[in-house]
Amino acid sequence: MSTDTDTDGDARERLIDLAAEFYDQFESGEVPTMSIPTRTKSNIEYDEEKGVWVYGDRQSTRSAKSVSGAQKLLKAIYVIDFLAQQLEEDRSSTLRELYYLSESFDHEEAQFNGQDESNQLIEDLEIVSDVRREEFHMRPEESGATVMGPLLIREQTRRGEREIHCQEDVGEGGYQIPNDPDTIEFLENDAKFVLCVETGGMRDRLVENGFDEEYDALIVHLKGQPARATRRLIKRLHDELDLPVTVFADGDPWSYRIYGSVAYGSIKSAHLSEYLATPEARYIGIQPADIVEYDLPTDPLSDSDVNALESELEDPRFQTDYWREQIELQLDIGKKAEQQSLASRGLDFVTDTYLPERLTEMGVI
Repeated sequence: MSTDTDTDGDARERLIDLAAEFYDQFESGEVPTMSIPTRTKSNIEYDEEKGVWVYGDRQSTRSAKSVSGAQKLLKAIYVIDFLAQQLEEDRSSTLRELYYLSESFDHEEAQFNGQDESNQLIEDLEIVSDVRREEFHMRPEESGATVMGPLLIREQTRRGEREIHCQEDVGEGGYQIPNDPDTIEFLENDAKFVLCVETGGMRDRLVENGFDEEYDALIVHLKGQPARATRRLIKRLHDELDLPVTVFADGDPWSYRIYGSVAYGSIKSAHLSEYLATPEARYIGIQPADIVEYDLPTDPLSDSDVNALESELEDPRFQTDYWREQIELQLDIGKKAEQQSLASRGLDFVTDTYLPERLTEMGVI
């Protein structure tokens, strides 16, 4: 296993090599360019063998032949210089800080017009250098995603190593997932499965009712659309500890896409799908069938909900009999429901009845 210093040195070397390519192009009289996969929905392909989203063959070229292309390459050089220095000094920064930091660049043309632009450049550099942003020491803003359950880990921190039990050594909030979960070592594990939960309210209900203790579950709070660190930890729990992964989300098309990002990856991070996605993850609700069976409180589908559901009927991620039946049922009834709607059956219904029945049907417990 490589040390953090080895990783930092390798990441810095790849960045410098990238900058050196621009210099070599200048020296040979060529117009500097940088080619990356086109990051659009039309250039995303579903890899049937791997079960994840990947980029296709279409490429976009950043070229100094145009003013806008030259500005993008200039910004790339400034960011590479900043990242190389950051790695040399063993420091870190957030994506938001990088956006503001560009205000100090001595060329006005190198400054970012918005954070979306700086975020995209970091993603470009990830792709062309084959180095993850975590290895650049770039952090997103805190996601707040947590884990609660019977798992003992060893965590690498700036103050050294520490061992943490994600049930016994944490408060009710659980263990907060770090920016780079690859710094975690799994020591002891008594969990039987992973339960990924979309909302904080439902996560708190499960912990308060002792679901993690009764069923030896690792409860991972996704906090809405899950951050990369959350998806990476879920994949590691599945691959390294051989734990089944289930996703417990609201009953609407946007929550189905949350499941899709956990299982198959997303367009934005398709270059990391094999690193982040867990194709074996299974969806555990809320199902449209549950809305009917339990007569749950609902909201009507909006026009955007209907459009999203119809789009999912054409989405390779949802091309199974199960998903077609559920989506078509939801379009027929014209309703959606939240996880918390199960409380209409009582505060303990989700932990005493709903989840145990679903997990038993799946063969998880």
